[in-house]
Amino acid sequence: MEFEPRIVAFLCNWCSYTGADLAGTSRLAVPANLKAVRVMCSSRVEPDLVIKALMEGADGVLVAGCWPGDCHYQRGNYFTRRRAAMLKALLGALGLDPGRFRLAWIAASDGPRYSEVTNAFVKQVKELGPNPLRKKV
Repeated sequence: MEFEPRIVAFLCNWCSYTGADLAGTSRLAVPANLKAVRVMCSSRVEPDLVIKALMEGADGVLVAGCWPGDCHYQRGNYFTRRRAAMLKALLGALGLDPGRFRLAWIAASDGPRYSEVTNAFVKQVKELGPNPLRKKV
């Protein structure tokens, strides 16, 4: 049986979640093994949430928010961008491939980009294989 990764996607309420909805209503290809979690802003996704998702069995974590400069909360996605850089380094220190985490900017009107980003991320995580932390927990 072929490995199908389990992906957790934290989507900002104002842009990414709406972009995901548009992708669905437009009948674009969206991976079924991606579980969306709606958050008010991508900046609300603390690094420990990403680590916890990976430790509890997720093979990859996607955080998607508004484009920089378009955040509903003015500067939220700038905080997210800084956290993402730190998080990639932290994942490497934990022995995880930083490719298991992705930050993406998706506008509310960009359903095709949501489809493209999610399908590419699932493919990337599929190539990495199962999360090695899942066996240790």
